[in-house]
Amino acid sequence: MEKVLRGIRILDFSHWFAGPYAATLLADMGADVIRVERPDGEEERNFGPFAPNSESMLTMVTLRNKKGITLNLRSEKGKEILQGLVQCSDVVLHSFTIGSEEAKILSYQSLKKINPAIILATISGFGSTGPYAERPCFDTIAQALSGAMSYTGFPNGPPIRSGVAWVDFSTGTHAALGIMLALYYRLLTGKGQMIDLALLDVAVSCVAGLAVAAEYKVLGFVRQQIGNHSYHTFTDCFQAEDGWVMLGASSNPIWRRFLKAMGREDLKDDPRFKDDESRFQNRELIQPLAREWVGKRTVKEVVQQLTQARVPCAQVNNVAQMVNHPQVRAREALVDMEYPGVGKVPLPGVAIKMSETPGTIERRAPKAGENNEEVYSELLGFTPKELSRLEAEGVI
Repeated sequence: MEKVLRGIRILDFSHWFAGPYAATLLADMGADVIRVERPDGEEERNFGPFAPNSESMLTMVTLRNKKGITLNLRSEKGKEILQGLVQCSDVVLHSFTIGSEEAKILSYQSLKKINPAIILATISGFGSTGPYAERPCFDTIAQALSGAMSYTGFPNGPPIRSGVAWVDFSTGTHAALGIMLALYYRLLTGKGQMIDLALLDVAVSCVAGLAVAAEYKVLGFVRQQIGNHSYHTFTDCFQAEDGWVMLGASSNPIWRRFLKAMGREDLKDDPRFKDDESRFQNRELIQPLAREWVGKRTVKEVVQQLTQARVPCAQVNNVAQMVNHPQVRAREALVDMEYPGVGKVPLPGVAIKMSETPGTIERRAPKAGENNEEVYSELLGFTPKELSRLEAEGVI
């Protein structure tokens, strides 16, 4: 089947997680993504975990479906080569800090002089404006500033960051969406544009998306740590005989089914539990009941009984259990890719399932500069002799 983004070329200068993830989403759907690194490779190639052959498994995951070239942007010849690449590309993606030399070279004002239809997507910690614009940032820093860490964890404990880099991956998803919107606008008008994405903007968007900011501004309420419980409903994690179960009894119909499964239908008309907000306010009365009922059963028994009752629930898996879970396998949420000297490496599958133009994983992640000859000869006409000279000069 034809892929929906076939014919779109993206120069990916981004690094670490957010940018590479955005480019991966587009590469899965057929975009020709060319990963551009420094001649000695980007720093994340030295970041663990490492395969038995000492290669970073991080880059095995983040660079799949891409071609890899190297280019010294700060050299005069490198800038000249960049012009040729931009002329035959649709999108430039980078995550250089605002104010850096590379960010200046890849500025929208510079690139649109080369290719007026170019789309530039920049990912930074704090965006191109504001007092923090030139500060470096990571996912965890954005988590801290967004307020999310302050109410994650258990009462009287320290602030807790999420074990998943949700800011990075959410920003990458936003970047992919922004690029698609810009491509659509260009289809209508022929005009390119710049997309300015910030980790903090996305983190705040995720936090505020559950009305947490509105809750404070309108009601004066600042969320505190309440462990695994959710605000404004009854959801919590309980220990069974052989593991842990997460359950959610949101909404009156599910709550009544939950009571029936526990054999506590005597509480269905109790005014203390009349709606989600009441159950949240009186959660300390419900928790011992649920804790006792779950604690007398195995995880399998709890999940079977609650699933039969149509109450959302799940075993709390460790990573090994997740990898081998039947639903993960059925949805191809993980796809094995063969890597020389390593064997099969599980990569995130294509999460967006499309009936007519499905995405696929077709090529392993390249080593730094692995596709120099292919890309530079096909796109810019360089001969092997010229490429050897550029390599010797440190340009590629």
